[in-house]
Amino acid sequence: MNDTDGAGFAHYILAMNQTSNAIVAHFRVGALLLCGTLAAPSGLADDSPRTTPFAEAENVNASLSVAVPDMDAAVLSAALTSVRCAHAAGELSSEAPTVVAIIDYSRPSTEERLWVIDLSSHQVLFREHVAHGQGTGGLVATAFSNQPDSHQTSLGLFKTAETYHGKHGYSLRLDGLEAGINDRARARAIVIHGASYATEGFIEKHGWLGRSWGCPAVDKAVSAELIDAIKGGAPVFAYYPDADWQAASPFLSCGAEG
Repeated sequence: MNDTDGAGFAHYILAMNQTSNAIVAHFRVGALLLCGTLAAPSGLADDSPRTTPFAEAENVNASLSVAVPDMDAAVLSAALTSVRCAHAAGELSSEAPTVVAIIDYSRPSTEERLWVIDLSSHQVLFREHVAHGQGTGGLVATAFSNQPDSHQTSLGLFKTAETYHGKHGYSLRLDGLEAGINDRARARAIVIHGASYATEGFIEKHGWLGRSWGCPAVDKAVSAELIDAIKGGAPVFAYYPDADWQAASPFLSCGAEG
């Protein structure tokens, strides 16, 4: 090999080393990005809009219809629209649990008419019996109110708040989000709690579920677990085909602005 050939060979080795180093560096950066230890450079940034299950609630309607086939489609649609509109209005935090509790008071109390649904996984976490107020009806709910001492259930969208231990044990406070419809929930002490009268055994003995003073009471056997799943700002939607509520609700339709 002459000197010219030696110089050419040296340049070839140098070029190969540089190429090899560049490949190693490329894969190292990729690995760091995947592990979350290095911020993506601007050229690699994901500029797609960030969304939450609350913001996309309307878009998951079809998926949830498959996951919850035994819920009336109109009830599910109304619940998801209310959640989306409330989130758009700033009433629901993106940091809240990504679940929604839906109660269909158009069903008799002997049916399991409370669902807790995970909007991220599209799974039903709970389906339970739930009581309505003494002033709301017997087997079937017929009257709803926001008034103190009415012992009636309120409709519309609520937001879960803090837990506490009271006369019904472990309980969860609710804040009503609809003015004139359910916004007195906290003042009326409308909370989710366990109750011995909200059980399948009570139904078998009496022919209907027991009634509360307006609280959505559930079976004590599941109340603590259910409360822990929805506490801290999750939406609770209480439905009935009440024309006055449907006309007044700010969340059943938010149009293009939502």
